Amino acid sequence: MNLRRDVFQAIADPTRRAILLLVASQSMTAGAIASNFDTARPTVSKHLQILTECELLQQEQSGREIYYHINAKKMKEVAEFIEPFRNMWDQRFNKLESIMKKYKSR
Repeated sequence: MNLRRDVFQAIADPTRRAILLLVASQSMTAGAIASNFDTARPTVSKHLQILTECELLQQEQSGREIYYHINAKKMKEVAEFIEPFRNMWDQRFNKLESIMKKYKSR
């Protein structure tokens, strides 16, 4: 059975977000990633599998080790999807701020 993983379900999990932050600056092995968490290594491996299936992480084999690194293209797609929502909320907060300033000045 081949499940289609949703990117937003994947990044909804705090552990997976932490993994993305860890590998954002450098490629890491599963063991190196797992050493940053107080969970069993198979649990971290499952998170890595989900992030890889969503194409947020890519694997690269170097000798006997598999290194995980960010898939910048996929992360850019996610950021581009979120950007209109961020802009909308920025506008709303700016409007609220101007209303509050007018209210305070009275």
